[in-house]
Amino acid sequence: MDVTINTISEVRQEADIRLSQDEIQPHFDKAYHKYQPKLEVKGFRKGRVPMDMVKRLYGEAIEREALDDVVAEVYREAMDVREIKPLGTPSMVDMDFKRGDHFHFKIQYDVKPVITLGEYRGVALERTIHPVTDEDVQARIKLLRQVHGTTTEVQTVTDLEHTVIGDVQELDDAGVPIVGKRTPDARFYLGDSSLVGEIRDALANAAVGETYRAKFESRHDDHSHAVHLAIKVNRIEKMNLPPLDADFVKKVTDGKVESPEELPARVRQDLELRERELSEETVENDLARELVRMHEFPVPESTVTTFLDAFIDDVRSKSRERKLPKNFDEARFREENRGNAVWQAKWMLLRERIAEVENIRVTDAELEQLAEVESGRTGVDKARLLEYYRSSGASSERLLTSKLMAFLMSHARIIEKVAERKIEA
Repeated sequence: MDVTINTISEVRQEADIRLSQDEIQPHFDKAYHKYQPKLEVKGFRKGRVPMDMVKRLYGEAIEREALDDVVAEVYREAMDVREIKPLGTPSMVDMDFKRGDHFHFKIQYDVKPVITLGEYRGVALERTIHPVTDEDVQARIKLLRQVHGTTTEVQTVTDLEHTVIGDVQELDDAGVPIVGKRTPDARFYLGDSSLVGEIRDALANAAVGETYRAKFESRHDDHSHAVHLAIKVNRIEKMNLPPLDADFVKKVTDGKVESPEELPARVRQDLELRERELSEETVENDLARELVRMHEFPVPESTVTTFLDAFIDDVRSKSRERKLPKNFDEARFREENRGNAVWQAKWMLLRERIAEVENIRVTDAELEQLAEVESGRTGVDKARLLEYYRSSGASSERLLTSKLMAFLMSHARIIEKVAERKIEA
């Protein structure tokens, strides 16, 4: 067997493989014996047709049908011998079969790029700290009460604990309705701190059936424009908050807190934990983006396609029938998400390379520890979980990424900055 590996690009190769008749014949003999039991020829019982007759009557058809299996087997052997690990699905680009003489084919495949690592230790990052204030604590307690509250339909607004539901019509500077700029049954909770102040003021004493106007400047990244709204009130809902008593506190904390006096401390603790988690997640994402920015290398198309396929599957998984939405434009979706897929592919290849250089790997003991933790959480037998983790690359990949990120974060230069509080007007 004559094998030549041609380099097409940094991430694409071609295997040029030639087999003589002597080399290909054993594959054909295997195909003859595979088909012999299935053949029926008049004068012979099924499966008892002599081999020389099998070859004479069906040999050429059997050989041509066997070529795909020959390609797969020979290609796999050629890759194994040369310790090449192709990515994605290979593609046949040329085939020449001359019966009784030779078999020649060319097959192309993707490979990982050679990544020359730059400096990945000591990356400078900024961590923004968001201190939890008393106002944050009280806002969260109020939100808990709202979630467990009830609503009553009323005719007028008497305080901020009201939601106004109405048809919103955008007007031009002269007060004329703009065609196509009408939103029916828009909801405005007056106690929402993010609600535009002019809208809150306009609806402060709203009554069902009346129309109110609000004018304000809508600001975007680098520009602003005037907005003029007419809001016709259809319904008003009064929010009835539950009393902040022991029963309520026990309910919202699953019994972890028993008195209203203890609730603020618990809420603060939860908010601070969440802030730390968000801060850590943000810094890790910043680190990944910075490392990808610092390393330039080509990405195999098959790897990009794998991520795009995963994005499509994620859309499909949101449907109970696991189908794509009606009129879903898959081609457009792939084009719009290609940049993200390229980035994800680069980050995957880069972290694999860093893990390889730093000899970071997942041990069986770590998989066993994960299985023990998950078994206690889910109730699934530990042995079954461990068997699944060992056979599935997803769990190992998750652990490896976690270990690598911990390593990179431990070597990063992180500067902490306290976020400035926005003063509400």
